[in-house]
Amino acid sequence: MSEQQPQLNIEISEEVAEGVYSNLAIITHSNAEFVVDFINIMPGTPKSKVKARVILTPINAKKMMRALAENLARFEAANGKISEQDENHLPFNLGLPTAEA
Repeated sequence: MSEQQPQLNIEISEEVAEGVYSNLAIITHSNAEFVVDFINIMPGTPKSKVKARVILTPINAKKMMRALAENLARFEAANGKISEQDENHLPFNLGLPTAEA
């Protein structure tokens, strides 16, 4: 007889369900966590704000990376290869400090 795992009940508020649009993500890390800042940069605007920040443990960052890679592969299998053409030509560090481990 196999054990049944308890079901996880996840709720989402209307505000969070609407989502946040991002066309730039900046990832920094320490030895204890990964921080992913999601930003929406508008053309011709010299200043942008972080719209959302997600903080992950290293193991959960790795799990997220794998899950994203799997979903991208499924998307491309169904819809064709995604072009990796750099549309924004943004400076690599955007004037932000570099991450340290």
